[in-house]
Amino acid sequence: MLSYISGRFVSLILTTLAASVIVFLLMQVLPGDPAAVMLGINAQPETLAALQKQLGLDAPLWSRYLTWISGFVVGDFGVSYTYSVPISELLGPRVLVTLPLAVLAMGISVILAIPLGVIAASKRGKAFDVAGMGVAQVGVAIPNFWLGLLLILLFALQLGWFPASGFGGWEDGLWKGLRSLILPAVALALPLAAILARVTRSAVIETLGEDFIRTARAKGLTRSQALWKHAVPNALIPVVTIIGLQFSFLLAGTIIIENVFNLPGVGRLIFQSIAQRDLITVQSLVTLLAASVITVNFLVDLAYGFLDPRLSTGGH
Repeated sequence: MLSYISGRFVSLILTTLAASVIVFLLMQVLPGDPAAVMLGINAQPETLAALQKQLGLDAPLWSRYLTWISGFVVGDFGVSYTYSVPISELLGPRVLVTLPLAVLAMGISVILAIPLGVIAASKRGKAFDVAGMGVAQVGVAIPNFWLGLLLILLFALQLGWFPASGFGGWEDGLWKGLRSLILPAVALALPLAAILARVTRSAVIETLGEDFIRTARAKGLTRSQALWKHAVPNALIPVVTIIGLQFSFLLAGTIIIENVFNLPGVGRLIFQSIAQRDLITVQSLVTLLAASVITVNFLVDLAYGFLDPRLSTGGH
């Protein structure tokens, strides 16, 4: 098991480094000069050159990358071109919005999808299965930003249950903060839940056809006992895989949803930084999101080892 974890950890480090190189290079080929954007079109060449030197934009690519990545690994993401403050200071308050939003959305997705998928599999071909998978198919097709607008119209403007936009903050209590995140979390969660429910159904149906399920039934277990004690645990690996993959889509979705709901999160900061050509901020935040996705995939790999120990021992 230790060698399995060590191998996955080395893969985590190498993949993160590769992602940082790709993000850095992509930032360099984008059109436009951040210094020119900051100074405006009427900037004098001498002033422009001085600002480029101050920002380190005149250094060779390899030197700029090494300077940036050496700071990144110790939590120094650089200084924002637009706000002239350390990016870590911009990031701190925004993480307290995006992280709870992502966790809440993933929690809603899992809570809705897994029971729906399992029950649909147990009632394969019956009305619940057909209706549930029909709803899931619609959920897959609905863009989360459009769903967010519908939720605002119904639950914020018509019923007044939740705020239409903005973030209430955590200072005045947990409920005030959560109340601002419920609608965006639901908008993010429902399309993910639709996909996860379909995968769960397929995985459970496949497991129900295995010999060990028939053996369990022959030993006297009821259909429900065989389903929840044997079929569901053995169907979890593909489900966990999809949950890990969905995390990357969830983070990408926050960029859109935070703008729809005007939430001061990491996604909105990335969007604003792109518009303002604040490339160092975009570069650091995108790499941080990539590292988060890679870390989640690392944890999913570890979960495989616990769910099926054969995977961590090479199948022996």
